This record gives sequence, structure tokens and C-alpha cells, in this order.
Amino acid sequence: MERNAAGWGSGFFGVVIFSGSLPATRLAIVDFSPLFLTSARAVIAALIGGVFLAGLRQVRPAPRDLLSLAIVAMGVVIGFPLLTGLALQQITAAHSIVFIGLLPLATAIFGVVRAGERPKPAFWLFSCLGAATVAGFAMSRSADGSMAGDLLMIAAVIVCGLGYAEGATLSRRLGGWQVISWALLLALPLMAAIALAVRPEHLTGIGLPAWLSLGYVSVFSMLIGFVFWYRGLALGGIAGVGQLQLMQPFLGLALSAVVLGETIAWPMLAASGIVVLCVAGARRFAGR
Repeated sequence: MERNAAGWGSGFFGVVIFSGSLPATRLAIVDFSPLFLTSARAVIAALIGGVFLAGLRQVRPAPRDLLSLAIVAMGVVIGFPLLTGLALQQITAAHSIVFIGLLPLATAIFGVVRAGERPKPAFWLFSCLGAATVAGFAMSRSADGSMAGDLLMIAAVIVCGLGYAEGATLSRRLGGWQVISWALLLALPLMAAIALAVRPEHLTGIGLPAWLSLGYVSVFSMLIGFVFWYRGLALGGIAGVGQLQLMQPFLGLALSAVVLGETIAWPMLAASGIVVLCVAGARRFAGR
């Protein structure tokens, strides 16, 4: 029971950190290309993770772990950041919430496929209801979409769900922060080459918001958030803890209210209440 509670608590901290990722990406791609943003954030995070791996003398992954680390790298280091960056050039951050609402369901499905988890039937009911609530709320706020942007977000959700489930399974053996750090190092040569090839010609025209956003997605979204997230998934269960992602859009909107002074309307409060109930129900029937 304590292990399960610790997993849910750790997962929640990860979701709080991730809630700022899409708004920060939206700000960053004003001055950076999606390809440079994806590669630069990976390089920065890999260097930090590498320092900790070396400083704490972590054991290298076994050869049998390399395929799983490659899947993690393709899913959350390369795939999701690049695909969302490309999508956010064509759709708004608010519209992207529609698809983030499907991420917990994708994570749960891959948790069944890759980790052998078996949630109870009621779990899927709460999971689908939560996803539908988030999608409905997001669609009511924004109709700014495009077919290409929507398809990119769908692809991003699929590869991210796979990366989450694969990383969580591996975290049970290697540890959460070690998994993301090794995955980042595995992708480092490719990401460094890309960053150098597509780097901005002139740095003077890049605004402070873009630099701060790059720093956030590099340190928090790409590294620190995964320390909590993979630990939470490994301890509390991929399918169950993954449902905490349903709260991510609302946490992001709440942060906007605190930081930017935006108004929180009653539909957000109502939808948030439904999502909390869905997360509670999913936790009860997650099978752990």
C-alpha cells in the first residue's frame, strides 16, 4: 500500500512539471525551429543526466536493455517533442489539449501490451470517461485546428504512450532517473549532430521567453519530470498512475491563472471535478 501511494505521489509531481511543457514549447518555437528545439533540449538534458550518472557511478545498462532504451529515446526524447513542436506550428496549445487527454489511455494500453498489466474492466470505463471529459472541455475552448496538426498530435500521443510504458517497465530494474538519463545519452550523438546542423544563424534575434522556455523543457520537461514520472509508473502501476495525466491540462490552465492572471471559469472547475473522480475511480480499479 505504501509503495502504491508513493507511486501516485511521485507521478503527480511529474504531471505538475509536465503541465508547463506545451505552453513552453509554444513560446520556444516562436524563435526556434521545432527540430532545433527537440535536439537542443535533448543535448542539454543528456549532459546533465550524464554528469549524475558518472558522479554517482551508476552501473551501465545490460545489452538486453538497449532495445528498451532505444524505444524510450524514440518515444519521449525524439518523437513526442518533435511531433508536438511541428503540430504547434499549425494548431494552438489549447487545441492540443484534446490530444493530451488521450495520452493516459494510450499509456494504459501500452502498459497492458508491454508490461503485462491487467486493469479491471471498470478501469477502462473511468479512463475513457476521463479522456472524453478532457477532450470535450478542450474542444469547447478552441476550434483552431488543422488536419496535419491533428495527425501530428495523434502520432505524438502514440509514441509517447509507448515511451512511457517502456520506460516504466525498465525503471523497475534500473531506476527512474537512470532510465531517462541513459536514453538521453543513447540519443546524444544524433541529437548533437542535428542541433549543430540546424542551429539558428543569429542568436541576437532570439527573445528571452524563447530562451527561458528552452531551459524549462530541457531541465524540467526532459529530465526532472521523468525522475518523478517513471518512478511513479514503476511503483504505482503504468495503467493506473498514467491516468494522472488527465489532470495535466487543468493544472496548466491553473498555472496560467496564477502566473498570467487569467480567469478560471466554472466549466473548468466542473470538468476538473469530473476528472478527479475519474482518476480516483481508475486508481481503485487499476489492479495494483
